[in-house]
Amino acid sequence: MTHGAAPDAAAALALDARDPLASFAAEFHHPYDSSGRRMVYLCGHSLGLQPKTAAQYVGQELEDWQRLGVLGHHVAGRPWIRYHEQAAAPLAALVGAGDSEVVAMNSLTVNLHLMMVSFFRPAGDRNRVLIEKSAFPSDRYAVVSQLAFHGLTAAQHLIEIEPRPGERTLRTEDVIRRIEREGPALALVMLPSVQYLTGQSLDLAPVIHAARRAGAVVGLDLAHGIGNTLLSLHDWNVDFAVWCSYKYLNAGPGAIGGCFVHERHAAHIDLPRFCGWWGHDPALRFEMGPEFNPIVGAQGWQLSNPPVLSAAPLLASLDIFRRAGMRRLREKSIALSGFLQQLIEAKLPGLVDIITPRDADARGCQLSLRIARSPAAAKRCHELIEAAGVVADWREPDVLRLAPIPLYNSYSDVFAAVEVLSQAMAR
Repeated sequence: MTHGAAPDAAAALALDARDPLASFAAEFHHPYDSSGRRMVYLCGHSLGLQPKTAAQYVGQELEDWQRLGVLGHHVAGRPWIRYHEQAAAPLAALVGAGDSEVVAMNSLTVNLHLMMVSFFRPAGDRNRVLIEKSAFPSDRYAVVSQLAFHGLTAAQHLIEIEPRPGERTLRTEDVIRRIEREGPALALVMLPSVQYLTGQSLDLAPVIHAARRAGAVVGLDLAHGIGNTLLSLHDWNVDFAVWCSYKYLNAGPGAIGGCFVHERHAAHIDLPRFCGWWGHDPALRFEMGPEFNPIVGAQGWQLSNPPVLSAAPLLASLDIFRRAGMRRLREKSIALSGFLQQLIEAKLPGLVDIITPRDADARGCQLSLRIARSPAAAKRCHELIEAAGVVADWREPDVLRLAPIPLYNSYSDVFAAVEVLSQAMAR
């Protein structure tokens, strides 16, 4: 996109008037500051806004608990004993999977550990894990601890890929080349679908194909991908994936996470796993037998019954996704992030470096910015825009992340945020 005259507020309003998804913004609670001013919220990549129906969903469960007690497991409006199953179809639609391949359970890192118990099985010289060098810390901690659990070390058995010198994002050909070079030693390739810091959306299909050709298991962290980009986990032939639900899925702080297990593993009931009661065949569960008989599919990795009060807001949000449609949301996301890029390049040329890829197919909602002056100036800039009513976030040492979310952000939100950013830069 070339530099040029920046669109004005009227142009933003005109785009909002033509937006077929504009009405969904009214289905969320937007934060206000102490003076009663509605804030411009561009932080859904960290915590999504609350759907207005979330209180109704949670309230229903509280009411049923009050009215029914333990009977609510079977006769509540949404019976608790099968509560997690209500999320299966909408989650499957978001990740490109069959209903039996997904399950809402636990949290992302718990699910990652459970998956690695089953799918990281080092044997002989095939005992190494490939991750990105800038992986989200919790992912790295989990991988390194799993290596140690098997008596292996990060120094010898962890392969960390990084961008070329002077670049901020990974090149697909470099990832594939490294996989091919390390092939016989690779037990697991563990990557994000969208990199949390740069916002880069990886070109996953060829990378997954290369990893499987090399004989490695493939796992994905979808924390910044689910509800943000279009995913095809089943067709890509991913072995497993994990995600959280409090970012783009708007399920609330610490909300229940989720997991994908490809159906080709469904019948492998002898696959090593950490077992729990809720992963046991429901037809036999209450016979309280000593032998574990896993449910066929992703539900067989469950440990405990679902936290209903945590899962209820997820159902509220998934209903909104169902009505909006992920493809339409992705189209608006591309347009919104492109509008944000256009404004930044026109209003702040040479002052702000967008480290997220320019190609719309190589990013999701988020644009990550570096303020050119210095890390200290960048941090001060974040403080100033927050004081002026724009909610974004800061990642050390020098990255400001802005994410216009297509479900509840408008072109006018984006315009207002860049106006505030320009004023902060001037100060």
